[in-house]
Amino acid sequence: MLKILIDFGPLLAFFVAYTLHGIMAATAAVMAVGVAALAAGWILERRVPPMPLVTTGLLLVFGGLTLWLADETFIKMKPTIVNLLFAGVLFGGLVFDRILLRHVLGAAFDLTDEGWRVLTWRWAWFFVSMAALNEVVWRTQSTDLWVKFKVFGLLGLTVLFSFAQMPLLRRHGRAASGDQA
Repeated sequence: MLKILIDFGPLLAFFVAYTLHGIMAATAAVMAVGVAALAAGWILERRVPPMPLVTTGLLLVFGGLTLWLADETFIKMKPTIVNLLFAGVLFGGLVFDRILLRHVLGAAFDLTDEGWRVLTWRWAWFFVSMAALNEVVWRTQSTDLWVKFKVFGLLGLTVLFSFAQMPLLRRHGRAASGDQA
């Protein structure tokens, strides 16, 4: 339960603070809770995974700009930048024949090399799509709608996309393929 709170606490803090006090308060809240979540992760596991570290670093940069310049544009751009960064890392790994997704998800899934490669391509394109979708939403919709999209839409789409990968995971699992190497 604590792990879930650490993972989703910043998003919950963002939504609650936005609902009660607006986008600037939400930005400050997500920054504070994001740093607290990293600290809690370090205390519990004695390590900080790279993805939360990078996203919190970008959150501090874009959140800081939002608060300093009193311009919500920066916090709205953060999901775009994070998604493009993840896509770029995954695409870059593929170019250099390194399946970086295996390092992140390898403890959860035991896939063939081909399975990892296909899954990496899918996730990389998913991240590009999410970046584009965030751009469309924040540039064409109200802040209120964007906040709901960020909290519920991005998370919901990620969960749906993850479940949509189940056939690939079954098809390319080492146990299903007979590949034990």
